[in-house]
Amino acid sequence: MRVAFVGLGVMGYPMAGFLAKAGHDVVVYNRTTSKAEQWCSEFGGSLAATPAAAAENAGIIFCCVGNDDDVREVILGDDGVLSGSGSGCIIVDHTTASAAVAREVAASADAKQVGFLDAPLSGGQAGAESGQLTVMAGGDSAVFERARPVMDCYAKAITLIGRVGSGQLAKMVNQICIAGVVQGLSEALHFAQRADLDTAKVIEAISRGAAQSWQMENRWQTMVNDEFDFGFAVEWMRKDLGIAIDEAEKNGARLDMTKLVDAYYKEVQELGGNRWDTSSLIARLERKA
Repeated sequence: MRVAFVGLGVMGYPMAGFLAKAGHDVVVYNRTTSKAEQWCSEFGGSLAATPAAAAENAGIIFCCVGNDDDVREVILGDDGVLSGSGSGCIIVDHTTASAAVAREVAASADAKQVGFLDAPLSGGQAGAESGQLTVMAGGDSAVFERARPVMDCYAKAITLIGRVGSGQLAKMVNQICIAGVVQGLSEALHFAQRADLDTAKVIEAISRGAAQSWQMENRWQTMVNDEFDFGFAVEWMRKDLGIAIDEAEKNGARLDMTKLVDAYYKEVQELGGNRWDTSSLIARLERKA
């Protein structure tokens, strides 16, 4: 299939690569042209000058950009994906954004007889590079079934949550969960070190019980080593938590812990950790202790 990929960041770059490796004819667009040129040199696809040009003759157009404004620009803008899309194609937006912008884009796409899925991701840079991402999608089931085999190229789990916007709402749930788990793990490791325990032995013991988590298995060692130069950045986590908090204001959900952890991430930023991994919550405890 001829597919387009708009946005070659830390997630989009390897995802588009998996599409090319699977044999799809991939055309890419990126605001920083040199990044798109590098991708084409590595994977052999073609480069488009605008999102609209990338979308021409593509069966599916994938987007993975930064936020709501970026989504509007690359999909709804004068040179956006939708202006170059043909009737019957599908736009899959992998950006973590608001449910509101997903519904806005879906309405515009529907007017052109273009399918749309909001399909945010979980798994981070490591998941993108290994082709092991989790996709939470919102949209029409028929559109989802057409796009799913192509998304299988870079995902290990793909779930249709419900109507348009549901994917974004599910991603908010995901980020709320992660925020609480990382804060709890940070305090636990901080406590273990202050209690002069052998942290490795403690983790070996508790990771086999109810306290086990992906964060514990994959981040405890780097957290106690004060190493945070990889993974999902604090500034992006705060963006995501802000989206969830805004949505909670609309639906009446109480996000007491989420608001607290968001404030803790602000403290991490003040320590210089804007681009640190999200596990850096422990830094505000260790470096201020």
